[in-house]
Amino acid sequence: MSVEEVKEAPLEQEPQQETKEPEPVATYKAIVLTGFGGYDKLKVELKKDTPTPKSGEILVRVKACGLNFADLMARQGLYDRLPASPPLVPGMECSGLVEAVGDDVTDRKVGDSVIVMNRAGLWSELVVIPVSNTFLMPDGMSFEEAAAIPANYVTAYMMIYDFANLRPNQSILIHMAAGGVGTAATQLCKIVKDVTIFGTASAAKHEVIKEQGVTHPIDYSTLDYADEVRKISPNGVDIVLDPLGGSDTTKGFNLLKPMGKIVLYGAANLLTGPKRNPLAIAKLWWNKFTINSLQLLHSNKAVCGYHLGYLQIDQIQDAVTKLLSLYKEGKIKPRIDSVWSFEQIGDAMKQMQERRNIGKVILVPEAKKAEN
Repeated sequence: MSVEEVKEAPLEQEPQQETKEPEPVATYKAIVLTGFGGYDKLKVELKKDTPTPKSGEILVRVKACGLNFADLMARQGLYDRLPASPPLVPGMECSGLVEAVGDDVTDRKVGDSVIVMNRAGLWSELVVIPVSNTFLMPDGMSFEEAAAIPANYVTAYMMIYDFANLRPNQSILIHMAAGGVGTAATQLCKIVKDVTIFGTASAAKHEVIKEQGVTHPIDYSTLDYADEVRKISPNGVDIVLDPLGGSDTTKGFNLLKPMGKIVLYGAANLLTGPKRNPLAIAKLWWNKFTINSLQLLHSNKAVCGYHLGYLQIDQIQDAVTKLLSLYKEGKIKPRIDSVWSFEQIGDAMKQMQERRNIGKVILVPEAKKAEN
């Protein structure tokens, strides 16, 4: 081959290797409590890889989550039932669709709409949960309604029917009657014949709570609710539901008729601002309710304490089943105050902590806030 032929010969190109596009990593959103303090301690983070359910578990794509007073206290480090220290994902109730089932799961299938309960970890787009912590949603129930049922309605149901044993022609005082538990308690009281309901709420909420069934609304911000109750019922009431604590527990106990019952289920008086208030803690401790056994015996009254976080799932299953039956019968229906995206968690908490809500505050994974 001549030099000219060599020059003219085409160069052989090396075969090019195809570059594979990296497979996209599956991500999902979750609200994370990064530490104890104000609203800024809650951040939305992206988690990687889809969690896989083990035997007896299911994977749920979350559609709606409930916000509770316990979540406000948890943010301030005042709730003792968090499973771990921050950082962690809060949230004790949600609803959604089953996306996968683990081995040995026979009573749930992909596509089922479910209600979920847990001590924490449910403010997330995807959650893996034991199947025993889930309940099938009734036909016609929205995901927002489903997320409003577990904590508020189970608490109200067990306090009113299991502890207080509400009967016809009795009277009851419901504090924070416009809130999630207050709304649930009012609806459950209406199922019993001729119950007189005293409900505390700011004056702007009175028309709404009266429509819901409160017989006598009381503006706690301008009036002494104990005096107002006694103007209408000089002998007091049969039942007091107390989420406040401190001096209000003593007032509630003194409002009881003989054979009356007070059910303590919170310490809302601890929450006076976005951050923990040492003065409020000291005040609550100083004014704490105390009574000895002989005084209790002579009073002919009962003092009960209720904390949903200390009950096991098998201890509340019966209450959930009955509540879902009441929903199907049209006797209860959660009132949704507002719906907020995960990214608006701070605003959602402020809505509840500043007592602006009437009914349940709901969180959804979607980026946009739904219609309130």
